[in-house]
Amino acid sequence: MRGGDFVKRRGPAVERQYRFEGCTFERVRAHGGSREISFARVVARNRGSIRFIDLSVLGPGADIGCHTHDVDNEELYVVVSGRGLMTLDGHEFEVGPGHVILNRPGGTHGLRNIGEEELRIVVIEVESEPENLRDGP
Repeated sequence: MRGGDFVKRRGPAVERQYRFEGCTFERVRAHGGSREISFARVVARNRGSIRFIDLSVLGPGADIGCHTHDVDNEELYVVVSGRGLMTLDGHEFEVGPGHVILNRPGGTHGLRNIGEEELRIVVIEVESEPENLRDGP
């Protein structure tokens, strides 16, 4: 079987392709962070389990304040560039390009730019089913 043979196509692939280039950024103070950050919502939910996909840009010293999500969603942070200090359920660790951080349902997390350059992350929020809340890979 060739890769992709199992996927039933419902429409042109272009409908599912998005680019960060040319996005309009908004300035917000995310979850009580100490400074404003910029973000561009690339995908907003219209159907399926993905609620949104954002490109977030944190200037030096800016942060996404520690916050706790409900148990009906989880987030992935994908670090594109820069250096950050991630807080995840009370534990802190440094992150950089290529790191993928899973913020589990009901978990508490925050992120601060600790570098001299912008910290760029892709944030993907998806719905979570209560039966999927068990620990695992």
